[in-house]
Amino acid sequence: MTFKPDAQLDPGQVRDMRGRGGAVAIGGGLGGVLLIVLVLLLGGSPSDVAVLLDGTTIGGAGQPNSSLVEQCQTGADANAREDCRIIGYVNSIQAYWSTAVQGYTLAPTTFFTDAISTGCGQATSAVGPFYCPPDASIYIDLGFFDELQSRFGAQGGPFAEAYVIAHEYGHHVQDLLGTLQSGGGGTGAESTSVRTELQADCFAGIWANHAVETNLLEPITAAQVTQAVDAAAAVGDDRIQEQTQGQVNPETWTHGSSAERQKWFQTGLDSGDANECDTFSGTL
Repeated sequence: MTFKPDAQLDPGQVRDMRGRGGAVAIGGGLGGVLLIVLVLLLGGSPSDVAVLLDGTTIGGAGQPNSSLVEQCQTGADANAREDCRIIGYVNSIQAYWSTAVQGYTLAPTTFFTDAISTGCGQATSAVGPFYCPPDASIYIDLGFFDELQSRFGAQGGPFAEAYVIAHEYGHHVQDLLGTLQSGGGGTGAESTSVRTELQADCFAGIWANHAVETNLLEPITAAQVTQAVDAAAAVGDDRIQEQTQGQVNPETWTHGSSAERQKWFQTGLDSGDANECDTFSGTL
């Protein structure tokens, strides 16, 4: 999905804190980092960040710079630069949900490097992208997109990035609707945690269905859909467990299987209807 070259971006919806984090000391070693990745990857239980990062110390974040305002102004910029592209996705996603959800409030995305202080506590890049309900913000170290390919085996691509961002904004929509279960959702293949994450995948697909209507993007192509579906599969609990543990244990799932994540993104994409995203009823 490419941007219309003359589309106007709103970089004010993104805060750039890259390169402004402080020193980090994570208690628990590598095992703790892997736990964080498994629990919080793509938005799972963001309110638990502070607990999981017990022992972490992070310096002041400083003030955001103005480079994005200067360099990310048009769709042509979004087609040329990754950070501008993410701004474009944020703009498009929020433009759609502003029309679909009564009383929608804008939620900023914050770019950071290594570490950041949030309303959910202190966090590091190890948590992956996440939505923080207390400050209604999305946080991401853009290096995650390289990890998505090198570590999780996704083919990557611009629309894989769009899927990740749209999933996090799916959590913001859930928060506004009162259906977000961030913590206390339990674990297991049929748990509330899994159902919450799969609904966010479905909401991501809904945006993709309506993205062209926001007047920022060109029509989606089959190749771009493949990028998103592939990314959804790469972050399935079963795929991650197989890679990190060598075995699959559905009793500990928090996000759903690769097949389920693909299914619910595709459901949203095909229907474009939030009523089709009721993951809290019936089987998954």
